[in-house]
Amino acid sequence: MEIKQTFPLTIKRLGINGEGVGYFKRQVVFVPGALPGEEVVAEVTKVHPKFSEARIKKIRKPSEHRVKPVCPVYEECGGCQLQHLHYSQQLKEKRDIIIQSLERHTKLPISDLVIKDTIGMDNPWGYRNKSQFQVGEKAGKILAGLYGMNSHKIINIEQCAVQHPATTKATEVVKAVLQDLKITVYNEKTGKGLVRTIVARTGIQSGELQIVLITTKKELPKKELVIEEIKKRLPEVTSIVQNVNGQKTSLIFGDETKTLEGNDFIQETLGDLQFELSARTFFQLNPEQTVKLYDEVKAAAKLTGKEKVVDAYCGVGTIGLWLAGDAGEIRGMDVIPESIEDARKNADRHGIKHARYEVGKAEQWMPKWAKEGWRPDVIVVDPPRTGCDAEFLNTVLKVKPKTFVYVSCNPSTLAKDIATLSKFYKVEYIQPVDMFPHTAHVEAVTKLVLKS
Repeated sequence: MEIKQTFPLTIKRLGINGEGVGYFKRQVVFVPGALPGEEVVAEVTKVHPKFSEARIKKIRKPSEHRVKPVCPVYEECGGCQLQHLHYSQQLKEKRDIIIQSLERHTKLPISDLVIKDTIGMDNPWGYRNKSQFQVGEKAGKILAGLYGMNSHKIINIEQCAVQHPATTKATEVVKAVLQDLKITVYNEKTGKGLVRTIVARTGIQSGELQIVLITTKKELPKKELVIEEIKKRLPEVTSIVQNVNGQKTSLIFGDETKTLEGNDFIQETLGDLQFELSARTFFQLNPEQTVKLYDEVKAAAKLTGKEKVVDAYCGVGTIGLWLAGDAGEIRGMDVIPESIEDARKNADRHGIKHARYEVGKAEQWMPKWAKEGWRPDVIVVDPPRTGCDAEFLNTVLKVKPKTFVYVSCNPSTLAKDIATLSKFYKVEYIQPVDMFPHTAHVEAVTKLVLKS
């Protein structure tokens, strides 16, 4: 195959990044924007040893599930990958992405596995409680948005269909304030300019709003005016924070954070739990679906009030606290000391006395506890996209809890980890949950039980 070559292609399925997958002369071809069942004319854009990438030149036979994307910059932005697919069909394809990963990375008989239908949203728009928009300038006008696909050109986003309206409004207001007060914005090429990124986060339940200005230097000219104008135009703002990141890096946040006005944090509620979110705290981006996800974890854990539960990779303790009412004891760990501090505070705030949190890895703490005679009945884990650490999985296989509940945000690493665990564990079921409608992401709650 060579660049610019064109050929007819039938799309068989969706790939893990939401692109169409077809086969030409037995070679895999990935086509962004193409949907399963479509017949397209594809033009090769890149050739790799094992696969090729192509673009749609023409759709000869469109899918019956193809719809018009609602977003005006959908093609350029790349933030969503599936707005052109009807939502009910997105849920089916996401389940299929999990099945494909299991086929690729495990030897399990797929027909014997229980893989439930994806849990979706009633209204799959306006759900993201946080936006991080890069700032730039074009012809003297300040822009804020995301870098376009495979480029470092900022796509100006004034309306985003998946962002909560409060965050969109906040970004637009802050952009106007910077423009009016002539505050300079960062230019990636020259390395000059002050404001790099506008982060807006809303408590969807509390209605509180936090603005974070990420700047290249500590000194913020006209600081009092900036604060005053933001407060005047956004009365709902409860926290204005500055974060300093002077590095040449693609990381959003730098190490230094200071509160300019109001609280250091905003409040958010999940079910009966309240959380304080500071500028750098990780928190789920879709609270409505998080409740459904955590309820699935609770259903899988099937606690009776007596169990010892380990919440590995616990972060600020959200999942463990969700389960605490039905557990005998919760023990959580995380390598980030600030997260553990927050987890302890969160447990205290909710009067949860039977939770204990430690800094470090599960593979350090669990063997230590086992020596002291404490072994968990249930382990819950919600690891990063890279999946579980090999040493952690070995520890699980040694400690052998009766139930292992695996919350995953990456079907590939989930499948690889299931392959390791399947020596001693049987997959009881997998429940996909759609946390990010219109993107190719899919989360899943997998219940694994110890083979007798």
